[in-house]
Formats: sequence, C-alpha cells, structure tokens
Amino acid sequence: MSFVPGQPVTAIVQRIEIQKLRQGENLILGFSIGGGIDQDPGQNPFSEDKSDKGIYVTRITPGGPAEVAGLKMGDKIMQVNGWDMTMVTHDQARKKLTKRKEDVVRLLITRKSLEETVKQSMGCHPKQ
Repeated sequence: MSFVPGQPVTAIVQRIEIQKLRQGENLILGFSIGGGIDQDPGQNPFSEDKSDKGIYVTRITPGGPAEVAGLKMGDKIMQVNGWDMTMVTHDQARKKLTKRKEDVVRLLITRKSLEETVKQSMGCHPKQ
C-alpha cells in the first residue's frame, strides 16, 4: 500500500483483538514490530516502494497470543486501541503496544491479501 504524503489514505482494514499472556510481571503479545518514521524505510521488507514508514509485524511467536488472534507477519498496524499508528516512531509504537495496564490490545491492521480479496470481489484482478 503506497500513499502520497498529505493526501488521504484509503485502506482495507481488519480488526484484531489480542489477549496478552501474563508471565510473572510481563504481559506477552507474541509478536515483534519494525518500521516507524524514525527508521529507514528502505530496510523494510514489507514496503512495496521502500518509502513506507509505517509499523509492520516482523515476527510472530508460534502459538502465541498474536498468532491465536490471527495476526500475520507483514501486517501493517494502522491503530492500537484507537491511537493512530501511521506517523509514529518505532519507540512510540512499542510503548503503545506494551502498556502494562492493558490486558487486551485492539489493532486495526491492513494486509496485502485483504486488498487483493476486495479487488477480486469487485472484478478488478491483479496483474500477473
């Protein structure tokens, strides 16, 4: 999904709710993130045009809370508990995801397969 800075973004999104796993003092989500406005977008393996500074899921723990909830590697996180994640630093994103007072994280994500499914249902087929 590419966009032009300053222009509205249209995205096909999915809601995912992750129940954090409590391990002693820690609350585990079961995934890692990459990206952010302070990171080099050229290093992001999920950015199609290598200019997207969004927050992406870079790793999923097998059997962990994120996998059980349906999160997938490469998902772009658009919101966390209602907070916009499209223009945040990596550290700001990490802090929003790991708040100790929250046992549940509600994500709004987009993924390439969601966009392709909608395009196919509308009669627009991706180029081979």
